[in-house]
Amino acid sequence: MAGEFTGAVWTHWHGHPDVLIGLAALEAAYLLGVGPLREKYSLADSVDPKQVATFTAGVLVTLVALVSPLHVLGDDYLFSAHMVQHMVLMLLAAPLLIMGTPDWLLRPLLRPDWVFRTARVTVHPIMAFALFNVIFSMWHLPSLYNATLSFQGLHIFQHILLLAISVIMWWPLLSQMPELPRLSDPGQMLYLFVLSVASIIVFAPLAFARHPIYDVYAAAPRVWGLSPVVDQQIGAIIMKVGGGMLFMTLFIMTFFRWFGREEARAKSDRAQLGTSS
Repeated sequence: MAGEFTGAVWTHWHGHPDVLIGLAALEAAYLLGVGPLREKYSLADSVDPKQVATFTAGVLVTLVALVSPLHVLGDDYLFSAHMVQHMVLMLLAAPLLIMGTPDWLLRPLLRPDWVFRTARVTVHPIMAFALFNVIFSMWHLPSLYNATLSFQGLHIFQHILLLAISVIMWWPLLSQMPELPRLSDPGQMLYLFVLSVASIIVFAPLAFARHPIYDVYAAAPRVWGLSPVVDQQIGAIIMKVGGGMLFMTLFIMTFFRWFGREEARAKSDRAQLGTSS
């Protein structure tokens, strides 16, 4: 880690074979499913081009997060950059992947009874909330976090797991499957509120620590004159404010959507009452 920070990092796009092969395989499997397999097994009459574009956008966002200069900056220099990378994966890539996946493409995978029952338990709001927050918090334990930056295989597993639990976390809000439905509007508001609060578990130790928690960043070359503690605090703020603002924005949008529906229902009821009288 010794040495000077160099501006060359900003042009360092690195094509890790595992990332390129994994994401290419994911996109190929998706295109195979919505194309030839859809037609062969009559899964659906057609596919929505917007969903294909949305899923592909999720794959591309994941690719940028993992091979762009952001990855190098987060691995070797700044905790805050690493947190930005994780926020991109969890709060942008994951919902795009869900919204881009048609329900009919997933339904055949759920036909075995044990798979369906496992999925139903996993994406239940309480379980989804617990899995996301426990696993996310666990990865920020100093010993485990430092290990991910020292062992490439563990780091790959971390990113895969973070993306997976993020998909699970988003499911109660974005599900397109009646078999595994999304929450009602009031349920979504409660879910979003507790999500916005739960990040305090990781935020508080990072934001209020007086010393660097992660050895790898304490020994890293300095960037923009940021001390390890300030970098750590910025990373905590990015996590708390970024996620919190998104969840609270969605909370407000869901409230107005719910309120509009209730108003429309009340007007309809009053109109029917007036007609009957």
